[in-house]
Amino acid sequence: MSLNSKTVGKSSLLILALTYWLYFGQLGVLVPYLGIFLDGRGFSSAEIGELFAVITLARILGPGLWAGVADKTGNAIGVMRLGCFLTVLTFSSVFYFTSFWGLTLAFGLMMMFWTAVLPQLEVITMSTVAKTKATYGQIRLWGSVGFICLTVMVGKALDMFSTDTPVHASIVVLTLLFVSTLFIRAPNEASVEHSHTGSIWKYAKQRPFAVFIFASACLQISFGAYYGFFALYMRDLDYSGQQTGIFIALGVLAEVGIFLVARRLISQFGVWNLLFASLALTALRWYALAAFADVFTVIIVSQLIHALSFGLTHAVSVHFIHQFLPKAYHSRGQAVYISVAFGLGGAFGNYLAGQQWQQGTHAYETFVTATVFAAIAALSMFACSKQTMDNVPKAV
Repeated sequence: MSLNSKTVGKSSLLILALTYWLYFGQLGVLVPYLGIFLDGRGFSSAEIGELFAVITLARILGPGLWAGVADKTGNAIGVMRLGCFLTVLTFSSVFYFTSFWGLTLAFGLMMMFWTAVLPQLEVITMSTVAKTKATYGQIRLWGSVGFICLTVMVGKALDMFSTDTPVHASIVVLTLLFVSTLFIRAPNEASVEHSHTGSIWKYAKQRPFAVFIFASACLQISFGAYYGFFALYMRDLDYSGQQTGIFIALGVLAEVGIFLVARRLISQFGVWNLLFASLALTALRWYALAAFADVFTVIIVSQLIHALSFGLTHAVSVHFIHQFLPKAYHSRGQAVYISVAFGLGGAFGNYLAGQQWQQGTHAYETFVTATVFAAIAALSMFACSKQTMDNVPKAV
């Protein structure tokens, strides 16, 4: 990976890579295993789905609030650091709550402040790598590496320790994440161009962006079953915690390869083609898990498709937002994407999956529903022409 630059030191890129490692490493701790933690606390599958949905709702309001502050003040780094600090503070309350609403409050507040981090980090990274020979994908892939490392380690730890292991690991990772942000230095281009004023919705309501957001929301709805219940699903099928961690890590490992070639793929095939192919294969992935999850090789193949379901769609999405919107709207563009797709879509997907799961007795129906939403996402791409969506400079 090339980290040479005339204007940005190697240490700046290394710190960004470390921050991604910790940020997505934290997701590798909590996302796959939060269901197991809650199950260990005695919650039903419906309650787990409801709690996931409620805390995910924080991703609707949070990103827009924080991104608006970042864009208007030009202090993306300050917003990111504050978000990290408050995330650590509020997450600590998990150790003092045991009730449904107490844990919902703790996780909800944590998520509200957590949403301040990624949009700002993405904008800072895109601005930083623009001055270097490095690419966004080469920095972002370290997030996938962090996810892999911590998913496997926590999966193994769950075989040895209690179901509270994920929250103990999380507080350590979140604290280190805050420390890492203290060392980030952004180039001047990450600041706001105050000459741009007005609402982002004049751009968001344009058809290419609207179609992109709708497809992204449907994709995240489809992920509800996977994020909320994949680990429990594997446990019900008699896979060990370590095997589950390896399955999840395999999917993220596939992302690493995708991030390395993302710019080349976007230049060669364009946004529309890559999104459609990724969404269609994601629908196939969910159906495979619905019907054939007892077959080891099917799980392996489905996890490899994660490179497209998440890795490629995310790289293409960051590229599309960064090129479609003026610089002064980049943070808010990322915020709209996270709020609507991951917030609204994710919350609905988690709630729906929780209502269907029924302690695993309706696993097939739950993943079939995920299949339907991923297919809708793929078909929605036909509401926008390839030429319209791809008519932006292709440089991630």
